Amino acid sequence: MKYALLIFVALSLSFFFGCKKDKISYTPTPYTLEIPSHFPQMIIPGDNPMTKEGVALGRMLFYETQLSRDNSISCASCHAPQNAFSDSNQFSEGVNGTLGNRQSMALINLGWNSFFFWDGRAKTLEEQILEPVENPVEMHETWPNVVKKLDQSVEYRTMFMQAFSSPGIDKYRSAKAIAQFLRTMISGNSKYDVMYKFENGFNLTSEEQAIYTSVTPNEWAGYDLFQSVNGADCLHCHNGTLMQIQKFSNNGLDSEFADLGRGDVTGNPSEYGKFKVPTIRNIAYTAPYMHDGRFSTLDEVINHYSNGIVQSPTLDPLIEFSFQGGVQLDAFEKQLLKEFLLTLSDESFMNNTDFKQP
Repeated sequence: MKYALLIFVALSLSFFFGCKKDKISYTPTPYTLEIPSHFPQMIIPGDNPMTKEGVALGRMLFYETQLSRDNSISCASCHAPQNAFSDSNQFSEGVNGTLGNRQSMALINLGWNSFFFWDGRAKTLEEQILEPVENPVEMHETWPNVVKKLDQSVEYRTMFMQAFSSPGIDKYRSAKAIAQFLRTMISGNSKYDVMYKFENGFNLTSEEQAIYTSVTPNEWAGYDLFQSVNGADCLHCHNGTLMQIQKFSNNGLDSEFADLGRGDVTGNPSEYGKFKVPTIRNIAYTAPYMHDGRFSTLDEVINHYSNGIVQSPTLDPLIEFSFQGGVQLDAFEKQLLKEFLLTLSDESFMNNTDFKQP
């Protein structure tokens, strides 16, 4: 009887462990970014590699209204494709109609940015994504509530498992997925890109050759003005493939600051009134302009740098002609500059179906 009992126990344990389900796992598919030939390589965080499943999940979450308290707004509500993923309103409207005090920045080529928000308070894209959900003037929700809502969906549970190799939804995985999607949103197919490639000795495709021949004398003249220290003097903050220098600048908007910008983060008086330099790619579609959206048109922006610069202690010293209020462009020069700025438009970026709501 003793040996029979031992055999029975052994067989029972063998049956139990033999019937136990294997742990669910999935191997995500690597995602290869399509980086333009004249762009630098993008540095991808080691703890958030690009995968097809992660990008697909991030795209879903970008348009998901359940991230907000009353299920009314998504990331795309303030970053619309037709506005080059910015907001046409001066200030974006959050849950219950609350308004912020800064204009929504365009989501363009973020994979090459070194810091995020107008004041640079987030060091990574993943960190930046976490904040709007819990911001009371934006989505005004808690991440635990968001996770509960998403976890009720079989589709989301499956997508998270496939994107991260194991079951589980949390805020960090959500941020990583959205970050993966945003890194795919690369704009590098404008007339300016052809001008840049030609100027810097890159080979042009037959399609680009055709675009190159369509560049007008006025557009070239505007480009020369844009780059000239004695012209429009724009290159100190906007140049290269990104049309954006990674820095904070006080660009002469005010003598006193209602919004301290970077200085509000650091507490350093030398940074009062300084804000992140934004990209000017697709600038024709991203009005209104400046951190507070005070300018409605490109003409107002050009007029500001021409004769509207205001003196203050933290004014960017690279604004060469600030002592006379700006670069003093005449009407024809302003028109040339505007014609060049319009070459930065990349309709294929805004019309890319991979970026639209799934």
